[in-house]
Amino acid sequence: QVQLVESGGGLVQAGDSLRLSCTASGRTISSYVVGWFRQAPGKEREFVAAISRIGGSTDYAGSVKGRFAISRDNGKNTVYLQMNSLKPEDTAVYYCAARNGLYAVQSGADYSSWGQGIQVTVSS
Repeated sequence: QVQLVESGGGLVQAGDSLRLSCTASGRTISSYVVGWFRQAPGKEREFVAAISRIGGSTDYAGSVKGRFAISRDNGKNTVYLQMNSLKPEDTAVYYCAARNGLYAVQSGADYSSWGQGIQVTVSS
């Protein structure tokens, strides 16, 4: 089982940027599809972005498309989520998750390993 740790969250103002990192241990991250999800207070967890094992295929939620970019550096055992033009509605706890398989998928039920989450707060 791979262990995942998120980092890079914090408090920023609307319009700012943040880069989240998801670093794996226990297994090489290149063996997994990795996704980012978020959960705001009082709301259900939602899909944000995902990247295939090799990185040739990505998928984004409509609300972040064009503002967020997911990438991976398998040599560093890390997947990144670059978040630009942040909005207050992006405020949430962000989780990275890993799944066996080849393709990026949006359903959280398909991911078997999860990080502990990291807070991102965007002030207006």
